[in-house]
Amino acid sequence: MRMGRMSRAMVSLTWAAGLVLGFATAAYAGPPGAPEFKVPVEYYKLPNGLRVVLSPDHTAPTICVGVYYHIGFRIEPKDRTGFAHLFEHMMFQGSQNLGKMEFVKLVQQNGGILNGSTRFDFTNYFEVLPANKLETALWAEADRMGGLAVNDANLTNQQGVVGSEVKQNVLNRPLGGFPWLDMPQYANTNWYNAHNFYGDIKDIEAAKLNEVQDFFKTYYAPNNAALAIVGDFDPAEAKRFVEKDFGPLKASELPAQPDLTEPKQEKEKKESKTDALTKRPAIAVAYHVPERNTPEYYAMILLDEILIEGDDSLLHQELVQKRGFTGGVEGGINLLGNPYNYQGPMLFIADVMYDPSTKPDAIVEAVDGVIEPLRTKPVDRKTLDRALVKARSDLYDTFGQQGGFGLVDILASFALFDDNPARVNSLAGELEKVTPELLQKTAQEYLRPTNRTVLVVEPKAAEAGAGKKE
Repeated sequence: MRMGRMSRAMVSLTWAAGLVLGFATAAYAGPPGAPEFKVPVEYYKLPNGLRVVLSPDHTAPTICVGVYYHIGFRIEPKDRTGFAHLFEHMMFQGSQNLGKMEFVKLVQQNGGILNGSTRFDFTNYFEVLPANKLETALWAEADRMGGLAVNDANLTNQQGVVGSEVKQNVLNRPLGGFPWLDMPQYANTNWYNAHNFYGDIKDIEAAKLNEVQDFFKTYYAPNNAALAIVGDFDPAEAKRFVEKDFGPLKASELPAQPDLTEPKQEKEKKESKTDALTKRPAIAVAYHVPERNTPEYYAMILLDEILIEGDDSLLHQELVQKRGFTGGVEGGINLLGNPYNYQGPMLFIADVMYDPSTKPDAIVEAVDGVIEPLRTKPVDRKTLDRALVKARSDLYDTFGQQGGFGLVDILASFALFDDNPARVNSLAGELEKVTPELLQKTAQEYLRPTNRTVLVVEPKAAEAGAGKKE
């Protein structure tokens, strides 16, 4: 949705050729009475369980292919933090017919861009290429799904790479894990939602070859994946390519999903940690959000728009314009993506950096002063309508981001989580159902002080350790 959120985490690999291909998706909602915008969605499954989503758009002669595996930070092995992220790197180390890094070269030599990333509930890979290279992209993705080059040399190499990434992005960077990595560890109680998912270096270094091989065989299988294709292609031809390349792959025996539920928070948590590298303190406030796809969930998305998104947001007006506590307010629902591309429990987080002369309690008091009116009375229709416009705009902007990847991301996520990628066309309608009364009810339950965690980071000497609680 707002791509700036994801850039803060940098839990990804990125390669781009000199030529960045364009992609446009018609996303104009139009005036009242105009035909409703619909994303074309065709969804089916192969006999081996692979979910396939096709969404043709002939605006530009490009295609975006995304393969999403239903394995992310939440369900990695308990004694191998960062394992899901480590394995993302392994997927570029060669496969049956492509040597080490040849996947990257193949895409770049054909004028494309590619990326891979690890999130809470999935690991994804995508390519944007000229439209006539669809078959090439599908063949390459199927090749590594069908058999990865997992050996000691590649594992040792990537353990070093991931370890360096942890140091660069967390240990050696001011506020490196704040709040995207820190806050889930403080606000959640279930280990699957609360561990250091970027990875403890000791855990990363301890990974064994047989563990990596078993991980691949179990989770990188067609019945644990979704394939989404967006752009300028013929659906019938795409189906033939998909059947040819992915059809022969074998399904795996998937383990039962762990219990990811979080207990209801009934008492405010106040936490603090120190950071030896930062010169300014920072504070984050996090609230547990409603379950996905409920009326309250859509109301929470609009509360995010009202409170955080844009210079017109209430927290920006209060903390920046009126009080001068900070130069900007960051945050939202799901800092590693957007409000739509996750499955398990999630947090709504607002965070700011501030001057040492400001007391953190003053910031929390100001936040309460903004939120409390939303809990005590319904918002006026003008405020709600403005939030709806912003939410629809953000959603439609997503569809065309990064060569069509934004739309691939939502389609593949909904295929994995809901078995229904066509849900993409119901999002705007669900948001429009939210009433001022539902907005107030949601704020009363989910924006209460007893449902939040406050984390303060002070600029003092800190213990070493990525995202480590103190």
